[in-house]
Amino acid sequence: MINHPRRRRRRRHSHGHGHLIFLAAVLLSLGPSEPDIRTGYRVTVAIPPAYSPGYVGRAYLMGADGGAPPAFRVALSVEAGGGGGGGGAATRARWRSSSGTSGCGARGPDERIGWRTGTSGQAVERLQIQGTGNLVLVDASGRIKWQSFNFPTDVMLWGQRLSGATRLTSYPANSTSFYSFEIEQAKVALYLNHGGSKYSYWEFAPSLSRNITFVKLGTRGLELFNYKFKKIARITAPRSEPPRFLALDNQTGNMGLYYYSPGEGKFAASFLALNATCDLPMSCPPYGICTLSSACSCIRLTRKRDGTGLDCGDGISGGFCGAGSPAMEMIELDGVDSVIKDGPKRVNVSKEECTSLCSEDCDCAAALYSSYLRECYVYGIVIGIKQVNQGSGLSYLVKVPKGSRGRRGRSGLKRWVLVLVGVADGLILAAVIGGLVYYLIRKRRKRSSGGARNDS
Repeated sequence: MINHPRRRRRRRHSHGHGHLIFLAAVLLSLGPSEPDIRTGYRVTVAIPPAYSPGYVGRAYLMGADGGAPPAFRVALSVEAGGGGGGGGAATRARWRSSSGTSGCGARGPDERIGWRTGTSGQAVERLQIQGTGNLVLVDASGRIKWQSFNFPTDVMLWGQRLSGATRLTSYPANSTSFYSFEIEQAKVALYLNHGGSKYSYWEFAPSLSRNITFVKLGTRGLELFNYKFKKIARITAPRSEPPRFLALDNQTGNMGLYYYSPGEGKFAASFLALNATCDLPMSCPPYGICTLSSACSCIRLTRKRDGTGLDCGDGISGGFCGAGSPAMEMIELDGVDSVIKDGPKRVNVSKEECTSLCSEDCDCAAALYSSYLRECYVYGIVIGIKQVNQGSGLSYLVKVPKGSRGRRGRSGLKRWVLVLVGVADGLILAAVIGGLVYYLIRKRRKRSSGGARNDS
């Protein structure tokens, strides 16, 4: 057993000083280890007596047999929560498999169970890591009683199968929102989850409206099957190397298929669901706009509130109603779209009705209106906004403190956005034109000097 304490940034939690994570990790190499663990085995990870933000303690238990890298190994990991303040209530964590529990569990110093597999009475004898990365509990006959493949987090491994109504989840740092990759009857989709709502930003559906029963990560990509176990569609990984895993990135929310390159000794993406920066739901912070040049432009208001201007990092999502809340109004932004969809929607409504729907809803932070389709999408967060060409028929309506629009109505905010977007794109255009002018002038001077030498 080897303990590896280290520090890293992670999602904040509001409860406790520490929590346990039992995990199987993909590594490029691994040292000697046992192929399986029998009942009665126990491993301990020490925890600092005082709370230490960002602390991670880890003990590696075992690894998959043989084979060239990459391979799998199993670890018990203890990570500090976001409680802070007092000293650490726990001093050590235990992982064990015993005949009394007939399974795996994580316990604190007072023997209180924090997690267990729920396999009591099923005659479990061994814990094994398979060549696919599946962590299993088996009985004396080798029958699987519990497996990690049934409890995915943000990764799906090669050969793994997920049934309908299953999802992968990942959590960006310092955010109350999280991403999910969900398997539904009619499609697989990526969602941004915020509060009680979820908004899609990418989806893939089989042709002919065929229903999905389960998906499997195979040699050529993510394969979709119906209830007759017949393949009906595939998200193809366009490389000869088979994908080793599917992952949902916890920073961008992008879903990708990844292969292993022996020459480079690392993983690389063979497929990404979204290839443009501005198509990612959180490419810019709240109240930010992703411009045509893939830069972020913050929505700043013409009037300050409480001495500070409303900036990208000073979002006001939520808290629009109730005592102490400022009076709010709706401001319209032209020439922008939202990459997140599938929020509460109203059809066959006017722009004025769409404005009223959001204005009167305490949970609504913004709305997107399409004059062509007469549809109104309502959002509880101002995120995923990107600049589009004029004439799209889209209007983005933002709820802001009353008086933010300035003297000229909505034109104050609209003008600011367009000016800032123009400056960002204009700088790039100026750099390109300046480089071209410099190249032409230099080329002309070379010609002039060459002509002078010839004349002499």
